[in-house]
Amino acid sequence: MHLYKKTALAVLLMLGFGFAHAGDATKTVEAVNLEKVALSGQTVIIHGHVTKVNNGIMKRNFIHLEDGSGSGETANLIVTSTETAKVGDNVTITGTVALDTDFGFGYLYPLLVEKAIIMQTDEKASSHAKSHDH
Repeated sequence: MHLYKKTALAVLLMLGFGFAHAGDATKTVEAVNLEKVALSGQTVIIHGHVTKVNNGIMKRNFIHLEDGSGSGETANLIVTSTETAKVGDNVTITGTVALDTDFGFGYLYPLLVEKAIIMQTDEKASSHAKSHDH
């Protein structure tokens, strides 16, 4: 009977964890750019290709991400994290959409995905993803 209670508790915890993340939305880079007002403050998941990394700026790392969606300004997304990645990595990030973030000293970002968790992936973001020097 004791094993049954532990198993039931484990199942409930797993289900609860799943529900806690039910609001997370997998989005493309373009979709986050286009839907930024509606997504503000929400957690998003994005699969992409790292095109630029600036580590250790204002106690965070700035990672530029592309996935082959969008064009011009909607083709790139800047992610901040205490974690990092390397240019060329394929990653999945989970972070919070933030608008009009002002770090002072002229560093104003109309759109960021902040406090991201970064997971390396083997999957390609898109066959159209390409590296740009920003």
